[in-house]
Amino acid sequence: MKAMVLAAGVGSRLDPLTAAVPKPLVPVANIPVMEHIVTLLKHHGINDIVANLHYLPEKLVEYFGDGSRFDAKIQFRKEEKLSGDAGGVRFCRDFLQDGTFLVLMGDLLTDADLSYIIAEHKRHGALASIGLKRVSDVSRFGVAVLDDDGFIRGFQEKPKAEEALSDLASTGIYVLEPEVFDYMPKEGEFGFGRQLFPLLVEQGKKVLGVEIEAYWSDVGTIEQYWHSNFDVLKGRMKSELTGYKKVVYGFFSVYLAPSAVVAPGVEIMGNVILGKDSLLEDGVVLKGNVVVGPGCVVGAGAQLEDVILWPGMKVAAGAKLRRCIVSSAGCTEVAVHDVPKERSRFLTGAKNTPLAQTQALLGTCV
Repeated sequence: MKAMVLAAGVGSRLDPLTAAVPKPLVPVANIPVMEHIVTLLKHHGINDIVANLHYLPEKLVEYFGDGSRFDAKIQFRKEEKLSGDAGGVRFCRDFLQDGTFLVLMGDLLTDADLSYIIAEHKRHGALASIGLKRVSDVSRFGVAVLDDDGFIRGFQEKPKAEEALSDLASTGIYVLEPEVFDYMPKEGEFGFGRQLFPLLVEQGKKVLGVEIEAYWSDVGTIEQYWHSNFDVLKGRMKSELTGYKKVVYGFFSVYLAPSAVVAPGVEIMGNVILGKDSLLEDGVVLKGNVVVGPGCVVGAGAQLEDVILWPGMKVAAGAKLRRCIVSSAGCTEVAVHDVPKERSRFLTGAKNTPLAQTQALLGTCV
């Protein structure tokens, strides 16, 4: 089976993080979000992939190449003018039209069972199937209303809670038959949620809703991106953090690249990932959840709490950073509106743990 990753979007809701980086390359736990997607596809036996490009296309081509570095075959198609998400799939019709295919949005972070979604699609003889996830805030999503057999009979786009007929949100995971191209105009903007899927339902076609129980996040906003990084560190999403050693003690997990350098006296109070060739100087304190990107330097005595450092960033000695993302665009503060109880336990009340203890457990001395 073939798959398409929709990777052409500008990612304006992630500005300023996406000022110089296309959204699919935004790192989640030091791994670009699209690489997480490619890894998931490969896990389910899908390695023939196409992605449409538009914003900063050369950066994606440079990173992924032909996909061989990731044991996959990846083609890129550049759209000079954006044509909507369904229009982007139409743009790659020649690649996809020879059989059932999978489409994933390029800002997804999920460990969904793609094989199950595909199997349900085929078992029900659907023309199109949509992965659905129950959400608490329906006002942020398009939701689907199902009949007793699991087929979709209607949609609501970001309804008010009191008006919602469903809490099943579209995850941006679609299984499609090539016949869907017959229902798309030959040119112009065309979308899945507002146009193609409602059209298919209106015409009585089989559009299946498949509920997923797995982790799923849309990393399209600053706050959601920030939370999603920490969800990976806490193991809420099953992810292959290749190249890292992991140790778990108490509530916390530490992921350490072999080439990370840690000076004496560093203390840990949370979940941490230290990227390749990163450096923590003497007396650094890491609290809550901290992502330290490859090549980062954290100066002596600095304190970081719930912070994400993008690759190559430098934190001055004695600096105190909290709830922010540090990238080439500067320090972006995160306004957190909702910190669930299971997250809050990592923010306060934890006991300091010397990193030397973590290193001993890892069998590593750096």
